[in-house]
Amino acid sequence: MRERRIERVGEIGDWKLAAQVARVARVALVALVPRVVRVALVAATVFVALGPGVLAETLVVANKAEATVSLVDLATGTVRATLPTGVGPHEVAISPDGRTALVTNYGQRGEGGSTLSLIDVPGAKSIRTIELAPYRRPHGAVFLPDGRRALVTAEANHALLIVDLEKGVVERALVTGAEVSHMVDLSPDGARAYVTNIGSGSLTVFDLEQGERVAEIQTGKGAEGLAVRPGSGEIWVTNRADDTVSVIDPTSLRPVATLSAPKFPIRAKPTPDGRAVLVSCAESGDLAWFDAEARTLARRVPLPTGEATSEGKLFGDQFGKSSIPIGIVVAPDGKRAWVAHAGSDAISVIDLGTGAKSGELRAGREPDGMGYSPVPVGAP
Repeated sequence: MRERRIERVGEIGDWKLAAQVARVARVALVALVPRVVRVALVAATVFVALGPGVLAETLVVANKAEATVSLVDLATGTVRATLPTGVGPHEVAISPDGRTALVTNYGQRGEGGSTLSLIDVPGAKSIRTIELAPYRRPHGAVFLPDGRRALVTAEANHALLIVDLEKGVVERALVTGAEVSHMVDLSPDGARAYVTNIGSGSLTVFDLEQGERVAEIQTGKGAEGLAVRPGSGEIWVTNRADDTVSVIDPTSLRPVATLSAPKFPIRAKPTPDGRAVLVSCAESGDLAWFDAEARTLARRVPLPTGEATSEGKLFGDQFGKSSIPIGIVVAPDGKRAWVAHAGSDAISVIDLGTGAKSGELRAGREPDGMGYSPVPVGAP
């Protein structure tokens, strides 16, 4: 396979030269272009380095019940590597260049975790473990545009952490003042951070330049899932205990719509064009597909999988026979999405063109948080 790839690169130049060009391009992209466009362009540089016809993508999957992360080759659907993490890995964030995955180690029910795992995606190896103590129960995570730092929620401390990943230290802690601060995302310009608070039923807004809390907005009971819509910058929050989704205007910071979303809406993810927002519903076991422009439910997407198991898993038998869909990832090309089923240990593949499930992948036990990287395992 490697010889075949080298031969293809020969059509456009020397393998090593192409790889160097790809690395230089990645550095430039981090500084010059928005996040969504950047991911697509990084994918293009990988295509150049590996040669025409090579689909180079990796799905990074956190397996909560076995304290591991799986690197899944999306061209073949096979697991290329399974690496150890801390206990209870919950969420995955991917660096702007696609080469590093950040995993939050939430811990178990009785004992909160306090570490982050950094993973080298192309090298398929652990880079380092970052200790966050005294901050505990890290959960949501997102890289900042510089690719050197990340935002991480610390539930036990009611805080949003700014973590310097190169130094392995907490640079700053911003207090939410709310209960169970869970997920985090950025405004399109990276100036603001949004945090959902399950216990308070609210959304906290931070000005990152000033390091100040701008607002706390009541959305609904069990505010958890979070999506920032491309283009408009609208903030979509799933209120799992109310079976609703709140849409918040990014300028006025006021809710402008409340949409029905039964049962137990737990995560949200927009499509790259901003036309749709996908919401996983843990209790009903399916996907709610919202027309974001019309703010209406366009369809429910069935996600049939194998039999669910509850032993040793976070939600136990709370949702009966549901496969418990949670984590959602959407490809930068807007053609595919992946949904992790914590109950049935499966990952559904969604064809966004047809709006239907088109396949299924397997990683480890109790998959939840996932991240997409345009960089394959083994890339230079």
